[in-house]
Amino acid sequence: MNLTLKEIAAKFKGSIEGNAEVTINQLGKIETAKSGSITFLANEKYAKFLYITKASAVIVQKEFILKTPIKCTLVRVDDPYAVFTNLLLDEAKNRENLKTGIHISAIVSPLAKLGEDIFIGANTVIGESTIESGVKIGANCVIGDQVYIAKNTKVHSCVSILDESEVGSSCIIHSGVVIGSDGFGFAPQSSGAYLKIPQLGKVVLKNNIEIGANSTIDRATLGETILHEGVKLDNMVQIAHNVEIGEHTVIAAQSGVAGSAKIGARCIIGGQVGIAGHLTLGDDIQIQGKSGVTKNIPNGKVIQGNPTMDFKPYYKSYSLFKQFPSIEARLRKLEEK
Repeated sequence: MNLTLKEIAAKFKGSIEGNAEVTINQLGKIETAKSGSITFLANEKYAKFLYITKASAVIVQKEFILKTPIKCTLVRVDDPYAVFTNLLLDEAKNRENLKTGIHISAIVSPLAKLGEDIFIGANTVIGESTIESGVKIGANCVIGDQVYIAKNTKVHSCVSILDESEVGSSCIIHSGVVIGSDGFGFAPQSSGAYLKIPQLGKVVLKNNIEIGANSTIDRATLGETILHEGVKLDNMVQIAHNVEIGEHTVIAAQSGVAGSAKIGARCIIGGQVGIAGHLTLGDDIQIQGKSGVTKNIPNGKVIQGNPTMDFKPYYKSYSLFKQFPSIEARLRKLEEK
């Protein structure tokens, strides 16, 4: 990063209070930022640091009123958090663009189709697959055969994307993720043993998806396991075979979705949630952490518990549950009379 405050203000339609010619070379936290840094203030809880920060500039709301004079320059904008986030995105993109080329220890099939400006890290193995322009693949990854990875996707180290999987553009796949492993399909036999059911389908990830570290997305038995545009998975999330997740749904850590479940768009699913197989969950649902979903859920519901129920009745029931010992004691006294 090497921008003047004048350039930053122009890009985000802000106004400057102080020296517009100051050059910014890094981003920082308001508590610890140094000279040459730009930071932001969006939460009043951190306002006290504005008056002691060593940052060269601070992004604040247009209406923000100073209590005492400060040494740094202010950049006044409509939404400081959004502006700073965009600066972070620009900086991350600049750093990624520095990575190009194929490491000498990488093994790439001569039949692989590689786009321009790609990066392939050390000890990574790539089969007969198509890697589009701008893709960055870290060290120790395995990309199988007939895999397709679209433009500007970033694959961190130690990721496995197995045969016939498809990954859209501008996705982020974090370390330890496995995409396209076999679904958990076994047919019980009369002997008590289990016969493995071949998993012949694939995984399809649409654009702008992010998959957290050590998550797994199983291939379909037949057809597709599919995550639509903008889905975000936290770390250690399990998506089973033939699951479908609607656009812009987010799932927090340690949750699991069993086979053939269908989850709608724009859902928010908390951590350690379990969703049973073959269910249909509608759009705009919120599921609180540690819940167990065992039945279909219509659009717009907010649910909690195991098994789940509507959010408000759950808390009313829970408040009564806590009173059960005292209620029991009162009943015993009544019975003794």
